[in-house]
Amino acid sequence: MEDRSLLPFTALKTNLKKTGLNPVHYIPDRSKIVLVQPPVEDFYLTRKRTQPSGLASIAACVRKKGFEVEILDCLATKKSRIIEWPDEFSYLKPFYGKKDVSGFCLFHEFKHFGYQYQHIAQLVRKKQPFVVGISSLFTAYSNEAIKTAKAIKKNYPECTIVMGGHHPTMFPEQVLACPEVDFVLRGEGETGMARLCTALRDGSSLKHVPGIAFRDKPCNFVSPPFWAENLDDLPLPASDLIDSKFYKKKKRSSIMVISSRGCPMKCSYCSVSASSLHGPFRQRKIEDVVREIRSQMENHDIGFIDFEDENLCLKKQWFISLFTQIKELCRGTDIELRAMNGLFPPSVDEKIICLMKEAGFKTLNLSLGSTSKAQLERFRRPDVRPAFEKAVELAARYRLECVSYIIAAGPGQSAESCLDDLLYLAGRRTLVGLSIYYPAPGSSDYRLCASENLLPENFSQMRSSAFPLDSTTSRVQAVTLVRLSRILNFLKAVMDETGKIPAPAPFSEYEQNKPFDRHAVSKKLVQAFLYDGRIRGVTPEGQVFFHLTDENLTQKFIKKIRNIRVRGIKSA
Repeated sequence: MEDRSLLPFTALKTNLKKTGLNPVHYIPDRSKIVLVQPPVEDFYLTRKRTQPSGLASIAACVRKKGFEVEILDCLATKKSRIIEWPDEFSYLKPFYGKKDVSGFCLFHEFKHFGYQYQHIAQLVRKKQPFVVGISSLFTAYSNEAIKTAKAIKKNYPECTIVMGGHHPTMFPEQVLACPEVDFVLRGEGETGMARLCTALRDGSSLKHVPGIAFRDKPCNFVSPPFWAENLDDLPLPASDLIDSKFYKKKKRSSIMVISSRGCPMKCSYCSVSASSLHGPFRQRKIEDVVREIRSQMENHDIGFIDFEDENLCLKKQWFISLFTQIKELCRGTDIELRAMNGLFPPSVDEKIICLMKEAGFKTLNLSLGSTSKAQLERFRRPDVRPAFEKAVELAARYRLECVSYIIAAGPGQSAESCLDDLLYLAGRRTLVGLSIYYPAPGSSDYRLCASENLLPENFSQMRSSAFPLDSTTSRVQAVTLVRLSRILNFLKAVMDETGKIPAPAPFSEYEQNKPFDRHAVSKKLVQAFLYDGRIRGVTPEGQVFFHLTDENLTQKFIKKIRNIRVRGIKSA
């Protein structure tokens, strides 16, 4: 029987004939691999968290097999352009349609962040690799990954395109329905990509490549996801391939470090929990993590390190050993450390926080989830409030700022319980990080939403900014909760500035002939909100307008917050 796993390799000459291109100029360099981070189309982008660290890890393994590897990071540019709203987002226009420049605004423009697709295709064609790997991490941005593959294949049909990441892991058949994608790699891609490139170069069978999927007859060949058993077997990420000049904070380089993978917890909303199809919880050798950071420090002026682990301090002795060494490594460098994914409060104690402060942390990010007993049961999370309050208290003692994450608008979750979460955090010395729930493929909540017909119609709507669910918390209520969280953080900032929150006052037009003072106008708008419960915005021209909100929620908020001692975020 014919081994169809060899077809993409043998189809090269056919592709050349069909395109009419001169094979002398367009035969790919079979020693060269290009890994692509696609652009993103959304209302906003958190640039400091877009470093292609996963591609750097894959690149190191491919490079070890003797290939020349490049990373084409299409987000490593400040270029962005406003584009038309996708049709599937038209329902958001009443929420985002008018530009607001207040101190608690959201967003109003849909943008393409990164290189244009045609430019990406031209860059790849110029490099002439024989394999192009495209990262598709998030389902909400899977369309951008497919557009990238289509553009590359159209301009450079000689290459073989491989797509990996969380989205292809969960939806291999849908990705393979795109004819421009030749292969999918499911799970962690380091081992699979290295073996796939070797097999393509040598012309050997591909069916033993870990995690591979490809078109075949009578049905597609789809392997189970591959997860590395031992992270110690992987080489250090090829961080030299990341554009360090772009990823800077305060003129110093910033880096991203992942010292562990997976999660042993069973949170219903998470696609990397133990109840999902993701790999098990694994930690790297401490010496390898330290060696990675030391290597980066030797080559760059590092000013910021973000640890993107799901559970950085879950194992206390491992954490203490790691950060005791990092503290010595970073001594005298003024490098700021962060763990922006959030830490599980019960795993944080005074010894941990003291070490974090000494090592270079300035902010403590905590994962609270919810304060509602019923919602915590749905989320399969314990009530961590006693540990959380102790952690916030310790953060204040050690002069660490605090950010606390809660989830709103999840399946079965009421708007009133989310409002209670906001009010609970109003009285704690922490900023509020409110995340609107979105169905994460692979999570148990995703399966629940599918069974109850709650999933949005399009993959692109599975993002927080799209308010994907319109169920027990309506979209109007969800956007109201987001705006209330922004107002609450503004109130906390004013508290730190003046020692008190603004007094309620009826709205009156400020003097138009004065220079526009964003902060002063924002304080007036907050005073008016505390007086009548209506959330206003202001245009760059100074025009004040009302936002669409659920006034029942806003009235409950201002009624209850009068009886709460609102805390700022700075230490007394």
